[in-house]
Amino acid sequence: MLLTPVALAAATAVSAAAPEKKMTLAIHQNTSAGAGYRKSLEGWARAGIKNVEITNVLLDEFLKTDDLAAARRVISDLGLTLVQAATGVTGLWEPNPDRAMALENLKKRCEMYANMGLNRVYSPTTCTQKITEDDYKAGVDNIYEAGDVAKQFNMSLRIEFLRSSTFISTLPTLLKMTRAAAHPNIEPMLDCYHFWSGLNKFEDLDMIRAGEIAHVHFQDVPDMPRELLDTSTRFIPGDGISPLTRILGKLAEKGYAGPLSVELFLPKFQQGDPYEVAREIRGKSEAVMRQAGVM
Repeated sequence: MLLTPVALAAATAVSAAAPEKKMTLAIHQNTSAGAGYRKSLEGWARAGIKNVEITNVLLDEFLKTDDLAAARRVISDLGLTLVQAATGVTGLWEPNPDRAMALENLKKRCEMYANMGLNRVYSPTTCTQKITEDDYKAGVDNIYEAGDVAKQFNMSLRIEFLRSSTFISTLPTLLKMTRAAAHPNIEPMLDCYHFWSGLNKFEDLDMIRAGEIAHVHFQDVPDMPRELLDTSTRFIPGDGISPLTRILGKLAEKGYAGPLSVELFLPKFQQGDPYEVAREIRGKSEAVMRQAGVM
């Protein structure tokens, strides 16, 4: 009994020494696509953004006049942290006649990003073809095969479900597929816009296992008929009707403590001044994160 206060003090000290991990704000380069690779990053850095997600499209444009070492220096010179990159590779997951080419393109992208010191990339479930139940069985093998490509470069390959996909458009389907594939280099990610505007329900988040979600795209859904929603109709977190604080709270409960990467497509963002866009994103997004208690 006499030792109890000492034990309590020790436990408190350990707790103080190991604070709970929190989520961090990031911005996806699609948000400032019109500014290009360098200018988007420079504007965001001026606005106090520290974590960034780059795209293959802007990187390829930059590489027309410079090299990968220079692309990497832009990030390091600005004091930015590269949290993930878009491969731009489609046709990886569903059975299709172009899969061999998709795998080759994935290999090239993984090699490129590995040479930039990155080990985290993603590919969406873009698919418009008619799918059969047997295609899902083949899809598990396809996921595993893509994981083997990523493994060659010590790369974590994340899968993003899209609300418009005819193959994997929901969180439950994505989790079922990645678990069935069980490849150590394959991880599911969550896009808040595709989640809340698509055929998901909030309770689907309960299916997530501790530490299972590897990355999160962070956006809001506007208050408009869902039939009118498309890829471009995404708002800054806090400007729409998504229950983002509840979603973030559930993700925290499931052990997620990674980036919340804001990815927007509306022309007013993509063609706007990256500094001003990032300032607005930071102010509104961090307010949501504070309300959710994740920062």
